Amino acid sequence: MNLHRPNANEALQTKNRSRSVAPQSGICSRCVDGCKGNCDLFNAAFRSRELLYPSPFGRITAGADKDYPVDYSHLNIMGYALGAEGMEADPDRATFPVVNTETSYGWTEKVKMKIPMFTGALGSTEIARKNWEHFAIGAAITGITLVCGENVCGIDPRLEFDKNGKVKESPDMRRRVEEYRRYHEGYGDILVQLNVEDTRLGVAEYVIDKLGVETIELKWGQGAKCIGGEIKVSSLERALELKKRGYIVTPDPESKANQAAFKDGAIKEFERHSRLGFIDQEGFMKEVKRLRKLGAKRVTLKTGAYPMREAAMAIRWSSDAKIDLVTFDGAPGGTGMSPWRMMAEWGVPSIYLHSMVYELCHRLAEKGAQVPDIAFAGGFSSEDHIFKALALGGPYCKAVCMGRALMIPGMVGKNIGRWLNGEDGGLPKTVSKYGSTKEQIFVCYEELRAKYGKEVHKLPLGAIGIFSAQEKLRVGLQQLMAGARKWRVDLISRNDLAALTEEASKVTDIPYIMDAYREEALEIIDA
Repeated sequence: MNLHRPNANEALQTKNRSRSVAPQSGICSRCVDGCKGNCDLFNAAFRSRELLYPSPFGRITAGADKDYPVDYSHLNIMGYALGAEGMEADPDRATFPVVNTETSYGWTEKVKMKIPMFTGALGSTEIARKNWEHFAIGAAITGITLVCGENVCGIDPRLEFDKNGKVKESPDMRRRVEEYRRYHEGYGDILVQLNVEDTRLGVAEYVIDKLGVETIELKWGQGAKCIGGEIKVSSLERALELKKRGYIVTPDPESKANQAAFKDGAIKEFERHSRLGFIDQEGFMKEVKRLRKLGAKRVTLKTGAYPMREAAMAIRWSSDAKIDLVTFDGAPGGTGMSPWRMMAEWGVPSIYLHSMVYELCHRLAEKGAQVPDIAFAGGFSSEDHIFKALALGGPYCKAVCMGRALMIPGMVGKNIGRWLNGEDGGLPKTVSKYGSTKEQIFVCYEELRAKYGKEVHKLPLGAIGIFSAQEKLRVGLQQLMAGARKWRVDLISRNDLAALTEEASKVTDIPYIMDAYREEALEIIDA
């Protein structure tokens, strides 16, 4: 395993003074009285709870860097010389550019996507809010689903309440839905998540009735944390407003001591937390029924890195309730606002969780029940990750959920636009070596111009960045699929993987590479 230092990390802007570090504690092997820093404990001595979170808030995304004993890199994709599935085994016809990467999910009314991936939940965090136009339009022109995360209405500064204290109008939520739909072409969908506060505020009623949203996603958790969603606010007035709206705000903005500390400049930010949700089967079934009665065409579920018991509940209850998609998010999730140590040290890591989910889905299918469509999440960023997840969870896994991997190209594209306008010193050399105009820099720009005409100039460059990144993922996936002789996504199977270590084989139940296709090989030799 790589060196893991639990008392210093770039995400927290901390580091050890000593090159020698006690492995478990992360404390320097020689801690000197008079040291000027800058480890976690040094900073915690005067900044306290601020050291729980990556910083600076609103400008970064952060993912835990714990190196688990087994991960997806311990699986390899099998390539074959024999046969073809989904296409005639003809070298003139069975080429990789004709591989079909489309997928679909849903119980009855299926949602099609052009590539088997969709965005992570982009909710009330500042980085989601200020980049939303780029993320939403990027997802729409790419033909994938966009997940609008929790608490968007609840933190909207211009939120209007009706006489019952429910959402009457949320300009920010309306903006989010409309920006995705502006370029939506029948592929993908916009999902709106629901947590405890969202339910109390009547968010589902508002987005279904006023905005025509067709899919609501219930949320049990995520891979980054096992507590409610968080953001930070830098205004005392804003903190008081959010507490009045029913959120947990820490430190308590109503405390005179905390108000004095804020005035002194010691407290610079307040945290807004959502409440923990607690599940039971009867309540889950009632909520699904309620949402469908409100007019939701589809109901999905997002759950986190919980033990096998909760995974089984999610699968079985979703089967009984005819849930359209269940997303299992494994540790260590990446986000811009989660406790750093929680991201690294809690929950079931992705490949372990996904292996559990496959086992449970397969067991349920053998009992004759219909298994809901499944998606895997938790650290995916490349085309081989997509292939491996689909194979490991096949035939139940229909897509992967990508968080930071789709946010990054959106932010890069946006910033290229800023640099082209001369901001922050203009184009860096990493970009300017390709040209000095957006037409020269973005390799997919003319492809989009051919499709959208003059409208291409209205596309935010972050959206073009996401389109460009997905094109790399799509073509890369086509190449891997062709190598495995699979010309449709639904043909990818567990037989297309081999485990590189016996431990990885034990965790995943994928054959050890020295045993993969051994029987067939020996039959050929012994024939």
